[in-house]
Amino acid sequence: MPTQAHWDTPPAEYGILVPEGWFQIPLDSPKERDRAIVALVGRQFAGGDGGPLLRERLVGELRKGAKGAGRVGGVELYLSLLTLGGVPLASSLLVSLTPDGWPGCRTAGDLARRLAAEVVELAGAGEAVRERRTEAPDPERLMGGTLSTTTVVYNVPVPASTAWLTLTFSTPMEALAPRMVELFDAVAGTLHWQ
Repeated sequence: MPTQAHWDTPPAEYGILVPEGWFQIPLDSPKERDRAIVALVGRQFAGGDGGPLLRERLVGELRKGAKGAGRVGGVELYLSLLTLGGVPLASSLLVSLTPDGWPGCRTAGDLARRLAAEVVELAGAGEAVRERRTEAPDPERLMGGTLSTTTVVYNVPVPASTAWLTLTFSTPMEALAPRMVELFDAVAGTLHWQ
């Protein structure tokens, strides 16, 4: 598989492997996005749990979040449906594309200096800029959530282009954040150009 420096033309696609139990919501087609959201909510409430108002509220919140992600270049959104001992392992991955890239940043090193972040090597995608941050709780944004959110972002230059692909992982699981970050790093490590 060619590294970033060996591409003459931009790759047609990317590939990434996510854990079984993560649900994909495509963001580039409103019809597919809404179909996936309805399927996700139906799956989560299978067996009669939750009333129609709760389902409707969840569909509305997911649509709102997915539309917002699509407006900022989001291509795909993955939501974890994994549980451990009956406790949901809440996490997400937003894959987004910035076609015109970061102004003044041609390389991962340029962007890392701007963001005060680190450059890491992804085996199938080349250099990437990795940031990790923890944000204070925002009940307005997280449907009443009161936990801090750990976010790991990978900005990856698309070979032979000015575009950047961004992987934004997030979890409100404060107690499990170190383990979740290990999972995020493992998933990011599967990114490859096709």
